[in-house]
Amino acid sequence: NTGGGGGPIGGTTGCAGTGELGTQQRGGTFGGVGAEMGRDAASASKQDSRIQRVYEEVLSSSQLRVSLQDVLPVTVVAVERYLAEIPPASNLPQPPASASPPRPAPLPSYCYDVTITDGMCQEKCHLAHEQNFLLHKNILQSGSQVKITQCSYMYNEKKLACGFLCIESLEIVGMCETPNRQKEYSEKLIMPLKGGKKHYLPLWNNEDPYGDMWVQNRVLEEATVNAKLISLSHLETSWRGKINYQPLLVRILHKSRLRYYGKPYAKADIPYQAYFEVADNSGMMSMVLWNSLCPEWYNIMKVGTVLLIEKYAVKTSYPFKTLPTPGDSQMKRFATIEINLNVRDPPTKINIIPEKMVKPEWNLPDVKYRFITRSELDSLPTSHSCDIIGLVRFVGRAERTRKREHGEDFWIHRWAHVVDGTSEQPFILELFATSQPDIFEHIHPMTYLVCTQMRVVRDVSQNASSTLYLTTSNESQMFVTGWHKGQPYAKDTKVKSFIQWIKTQREADHMEKTAIGGYYPFPPAPHTFVKYCNNNKVESVLTTISEMEKEIENLHYREHKRIAIQGIISVIRYVSCSSRTEDSSGVEPVQVQCLRINRERRHHQDKEDDSLLSSQYASPQEQYNPSIVTRKNPVKRKLEMSDASESEESEGTVHDSWQSDLWTRVKDNLKERFHYSNAFPESIPRKFDYMHKEFLMEQYNLHPAQHKPKEYKTKKAVNEFKSADYFGQYEVTILGINHDVAIDVAFLPVHSPEDLHIFYSENIQNDTLLSHMSCISLHSQETTNKEGFPPVSYSAPANEIIKAAIDLERQHVICILDICHLAEDKVEVFLNKIYKIVEDNMMNQT
Repeated sequence: NTGGGGGPIGGTTGCAGTGELGTQQRGGTFGGVGAEMGRDAASASKQDSRIQRVYEEVLSSSQLRVSLQDVLPVTVVAVERYLAEIPPASNLPQPPASASPPRPAPLPSYCYDVTITDGMCQEKCHLAHEQNFLLHKNILQSGSQVKITQCSYMYNEKKLACGFLCIESLEIVGMCETPNRQKEYSEKLIMPLKGGKKHYLPLWNNEDPYGDMWVQNRVLEEATVNAKLISLSHLETSWRGKINYQPLLVRILHKSRLRYYGKPYAKADIPYQAYFEVADNSGMMSMVLWNSLCPEWYNIMKVGTVLLIEKYAVKTSYPFKTLPTPGDSQMKRFATIEINLNVRDPPTKINIIPEKMVKPEWNLPDVKYRFITRSELDSLPTSHSCDIIGLVRFVGRAERTRKREHGEDFWIHRWAHVVDGTSEQPFILELFATSQPDIFEHIHPMTYLVCTQMRVVRDVSQNASSTLYLTTSNESQMFVTGWHKGQPYAKDTKVKSFIQWIKTQREADHMEKTAIGGYYPFPPAPHTFVKYCNNNKVESVLTTISEMEKEIENLHYREHKRIAIQGIISVIRYVSCSSRTEDSSGVEPVQVQCLRINRERRHHQDKEDDSLLSSQYASPQEQYNPSIVTRKNPVKRKLEMSDASESEESEGTVHDSWQSDLWTRVKDNLKERFHYSNAFPESIPRKFDYMHKEFLMEQYNLHPAQHKPKEYKTKKAVNEFKSADYFGQYEVTILGINHDVAIDVAFLPVHSPEDLHIFYSENIQNDTLLSHMSCISLHSQETTNKEGFPPVSYSAPANEIIKAAIDLERQHVICILDICHLAEDKVEVFLNKIYKIVEDNMMNQT
């Protein structure tokens, strides 16, 4: 296999070139040496292939480039990513104008190959760099049906008869729900089309293993353990000046996530490494697995595995790597050197000793843990290392965080709540990808979750309701139901206690409190803006409202970002939404009824009734100017203010929205107004449903790189699933401090104290406005009206909200916004925190 091309025609199965030359050269059989052979090999049944017709047209062009018209769509089977050899010029960091230091190293950039099929042929094509944004936004994805409108053919000038199709322009026409099972995508032996790379990366991060080269299971060879072993303690004292060392017999106690260190122009074919902490009866030492040994051994080297290692290298320890906290505090650590395993210098020999063959006389240490209960967490200091087990009640969607500003590398993480019966409060977990994608993607409510080597995060500067959660470390491992069998922690006392507690529980009691996905406002922003500034390591903490549009345009798929803007709170309106009336298109929920709060219009019910309208039917102008909205689709649900008298409540009193006098004067003269106040169906947590488990997990995981047949029969859209006690939201308009621009954002309140296990917003006590807005309580009545909707009473402290808003009138404030790109053109923008600018040190800081 010489690489550099696709399948028989650059693809995986191909529609021609199936002869010996075509398969060996892996691409371009319609051109160069294999041109005629490729045509001869094309069977009559392939003559109607759209892909073959494209090949014939582009190869017959003098420029090897064609524009296509009236083409039928093809289906995207897979989207795959790999490191580019030469980053684009726009990606090169520029040195400061006032100095002339050496140019900084370029940030990594990536290429994408797209496998397409027309039902007869399956072909791998390269996507032109100018089209990468379609993948960054998850607009083009596996399962997309596309029309190729412009393409070219590119030969590899260093290989014979080797080339591939390059897609330069395309049109997305829909999604394919049922891929052809006979043409299921196979990644075996397929390498990237450009640059000579030997492997693909996972689509959304660099930490997870991806592809068939990562061995999952291995037939263990029988290994003989002789007496000529060397202990770790002896190795540390005698390693210098030696080339060959006696074999080591060790047990793996800790395992790190994978580290991908690929860079443009780097020579390593498989630039991965992973750390393990291994031990014998003399102590513990770091062991490093390098490069192509990672795909071969990483997945099958598990915590607890016993290894016989021969022909290894010993080097001085890398001083900046992270270290796990041993479960056995008495374990001696040899930190000056580390064991290095590689395919050469020398070629390492590894054998796994099955646990049943491990002899007691070897005195290998057992794996020990540091399990804690939730009741013990409150007393633990920050950065304390621990292990936990519990029942998952809530798991959020997978989100991505950029590693470096303007870079294309991301961390993947999600939030989860786990209970263990020892406290009313759950463990709040921040779970980053731990190179266990099969487990990370199968975390769902009602599963038993084990997380090891977690770190306590505690903001000691906060008040009694301080921020407290656990986050993964570099050495964390996660396990869910189905993965616990044979794990060493099964013997732990606290694990056994949890299992005993679970046996006493009723499943229905926990199912009522489950939720999955949606926006999760955690961790909350600090109490003070100064603290917020100290936590953010960026040159400029504040973003202008005008720059918001650029920030949003630059977001990648599921990228989450928290930004700070200065502004003036100018309009507040409450929008009540029912999951039964969400837009079935899945684009945005229907606004069932606007509850507009205004002290001066308290008894004009007739006028208020005329303004009850779904935003689905209102023009953008009407949506943001309630006074001109007319009823086109009336919904006769009455919302009542808690501060109204009993007689007023009996009439269904509805109040107008609050808006500042300043807004009335400036709103018609704005240069720009950005509308980001939608709460999309994907923004709302949903009740977990076992019957549709696979569908719900798919919605809140990242979109897969490969398109596969659905393993479930769910026909419902995500917005048709019951929301987790979601009844509405606030829309807040923030006016720029120069009175020339404004932005509409959303705020999701906590509806009742019971929902704190989902919407964790404990640190807004000193934020008067958001505190009141966060305390909505909606109570359904037993009766329903003729439209079938249950009457709902609104008991939020409206007077307090109005008063808090008036107190902020014309004041410059700092608003902390959470933004996340949900895919395609959907971006949510939620208000997380409001800071008053009142302190001198804050003014200096800003």
